[in-house]
Amino acid sequence: MSKKIVILGAGESGVGAALLCKQQGYDVFVSDGGKIQPHFEKELLDNQIEFEQGSHDYTRMLDASEVMKSPGIPHKTEIVKKIVQQGIQIISEMELAYRHKGNSKIIGITGSNGKTTTTSLIYQICKKGGMDCALVGNIGNSIARQMAIDPKPLYVVEISSFQLDDIISFRPDVAVLTNITEDHLDRYDYDFNKYIRSKFNITKNQTALDFFIYNADDPVTAAQLTHYPIHSKTLPISMQREMPKGAHIKDGKMTLSHGDSFSMSIFDFALKGKHNQYNSMAAAVAGSVIGIRKEKIRDAVASFESLEHRMEMVATVRGIDFINDSKATNVNSTWFALESMEKPVTLILGGVDKGNDYELIKDMVAEKVKAIVCMGVDNSKIHAAFVGVVGKIIDTATAEDAVKRAYEVSQKGDVVLLSPACASFDLFKNYEDRGQQFKKAVKEL
Repeated sequence: MSKKIVILGAGESGVGAALLCKQQGYDVFVSDGGKIQPHFEKELLDNQIEFEQGSHDYTRMLDASEVMKSPGIPHKTEIVKKIVQQGIQIISEMELAYRHKGNSKIIGITGSNGKTTTTSLIYQICKKGGMDCALVGNIGNSIARQMAIDPKPLYVVEISSFQLDDIISFRPDVAVLTNITEDHLDRYDYDFNKYIRSKFNITKNQTALDFFIYNADDPVTAAQLTHYPIHSKTLPISMQREMPKGAHIKDGKMTLSHGDSFSMSIFDFALKGKHNQYNSMAAAVAGSVIGIRKEKIRDAVASFESLEHRMEMVATVRGIDFINDSKATNVNSTWFALESMEKPVTLILGGVDKGNDYELIKDMVAEKVKAIVCMGVDNSKIHAAFVGVVGKIIDTATAEDAVKRAYEVSQKGDVVLLSPACASFDLFKNYEDRGQQFKKAVKEL
């Protein structure tokens, strides 16, 4: 009897999981309450995977021995509640992939901010070091798809809290936690502790054979270390004190004290800004844990090209710089973006608010921002937070309009920064779509 698994949601994560399940001989059925994108639908048909869209066949769903839930579906939806009441095990794609990884190793990266940059940098370090690896998870292909189509000895995975919510045995060989700040609280009953617990799930199955890299300067992470039993080898990173293991920065120099220890000047880092020094340190430590030589690590950290939609320089138009930071979907990310600005900023903010506390960036906005251009369906909360803090707050409803208005209120030597602090689902498909539309509008200036 093959095991019956139902996959809830047919996006990248769900379809990737379906391919892996089919390959592993499961009896697999995919159910999506909405409309499945044409390319995903074609993939399911081509692989003879049964699916439904637009509704859920409850009888069939509740007959499953397990349900793999896509990360975008909240636990409070009707169908998920019914599955739980029925006593059916819910797992995430991470859990499913972990069971089929064979002898492969996993470096898992999570955190509220910096995880995409850190994940990409670790991948670059591993590639430069000659490893046959794949960059998967929240960035690029789903890990299950990669395993099904082109398995690798090493997976570098960006993992969201939602993917960590439904793990049972998932255990990364190397876990990286960049930091924890208030984000996605709408999904955690506005309880910060539930969100913290979710992030720390990345360590819960680790053993003394594994490694845990974390930011010792992050107050939330530091406070939690006393609450959670961590069984893996801990490798902290810090700018505030010297670390006998892990890495630290002192007097403009990063010292890595794990394995093949070495130092390098932070002025040689390709990525600028204090937050990127943390990301670079975490990535360097992860590389050394996996056994990459120090020359290769140094080389990767010094030559890394930054990512699309993350502090991406788009163009300079009549002396005004346009920067695309569409991936900043929470307030903290926007704080980091503003912190690295050295010119007067016209800030494009707004979208779907996930319980944002704009107090966190008020001082930074007061110091760096001359005008705010709102780009969302409902901008009332932004107005309430920043009235009197900045000279101008302008409402717009498209990327094109936002770019035009931002350009009008800026002058030579200014920066127009798209760093929305919100999710993008009100006006755009996702943050990539928002970033693309912003870039297109800038090019049309």
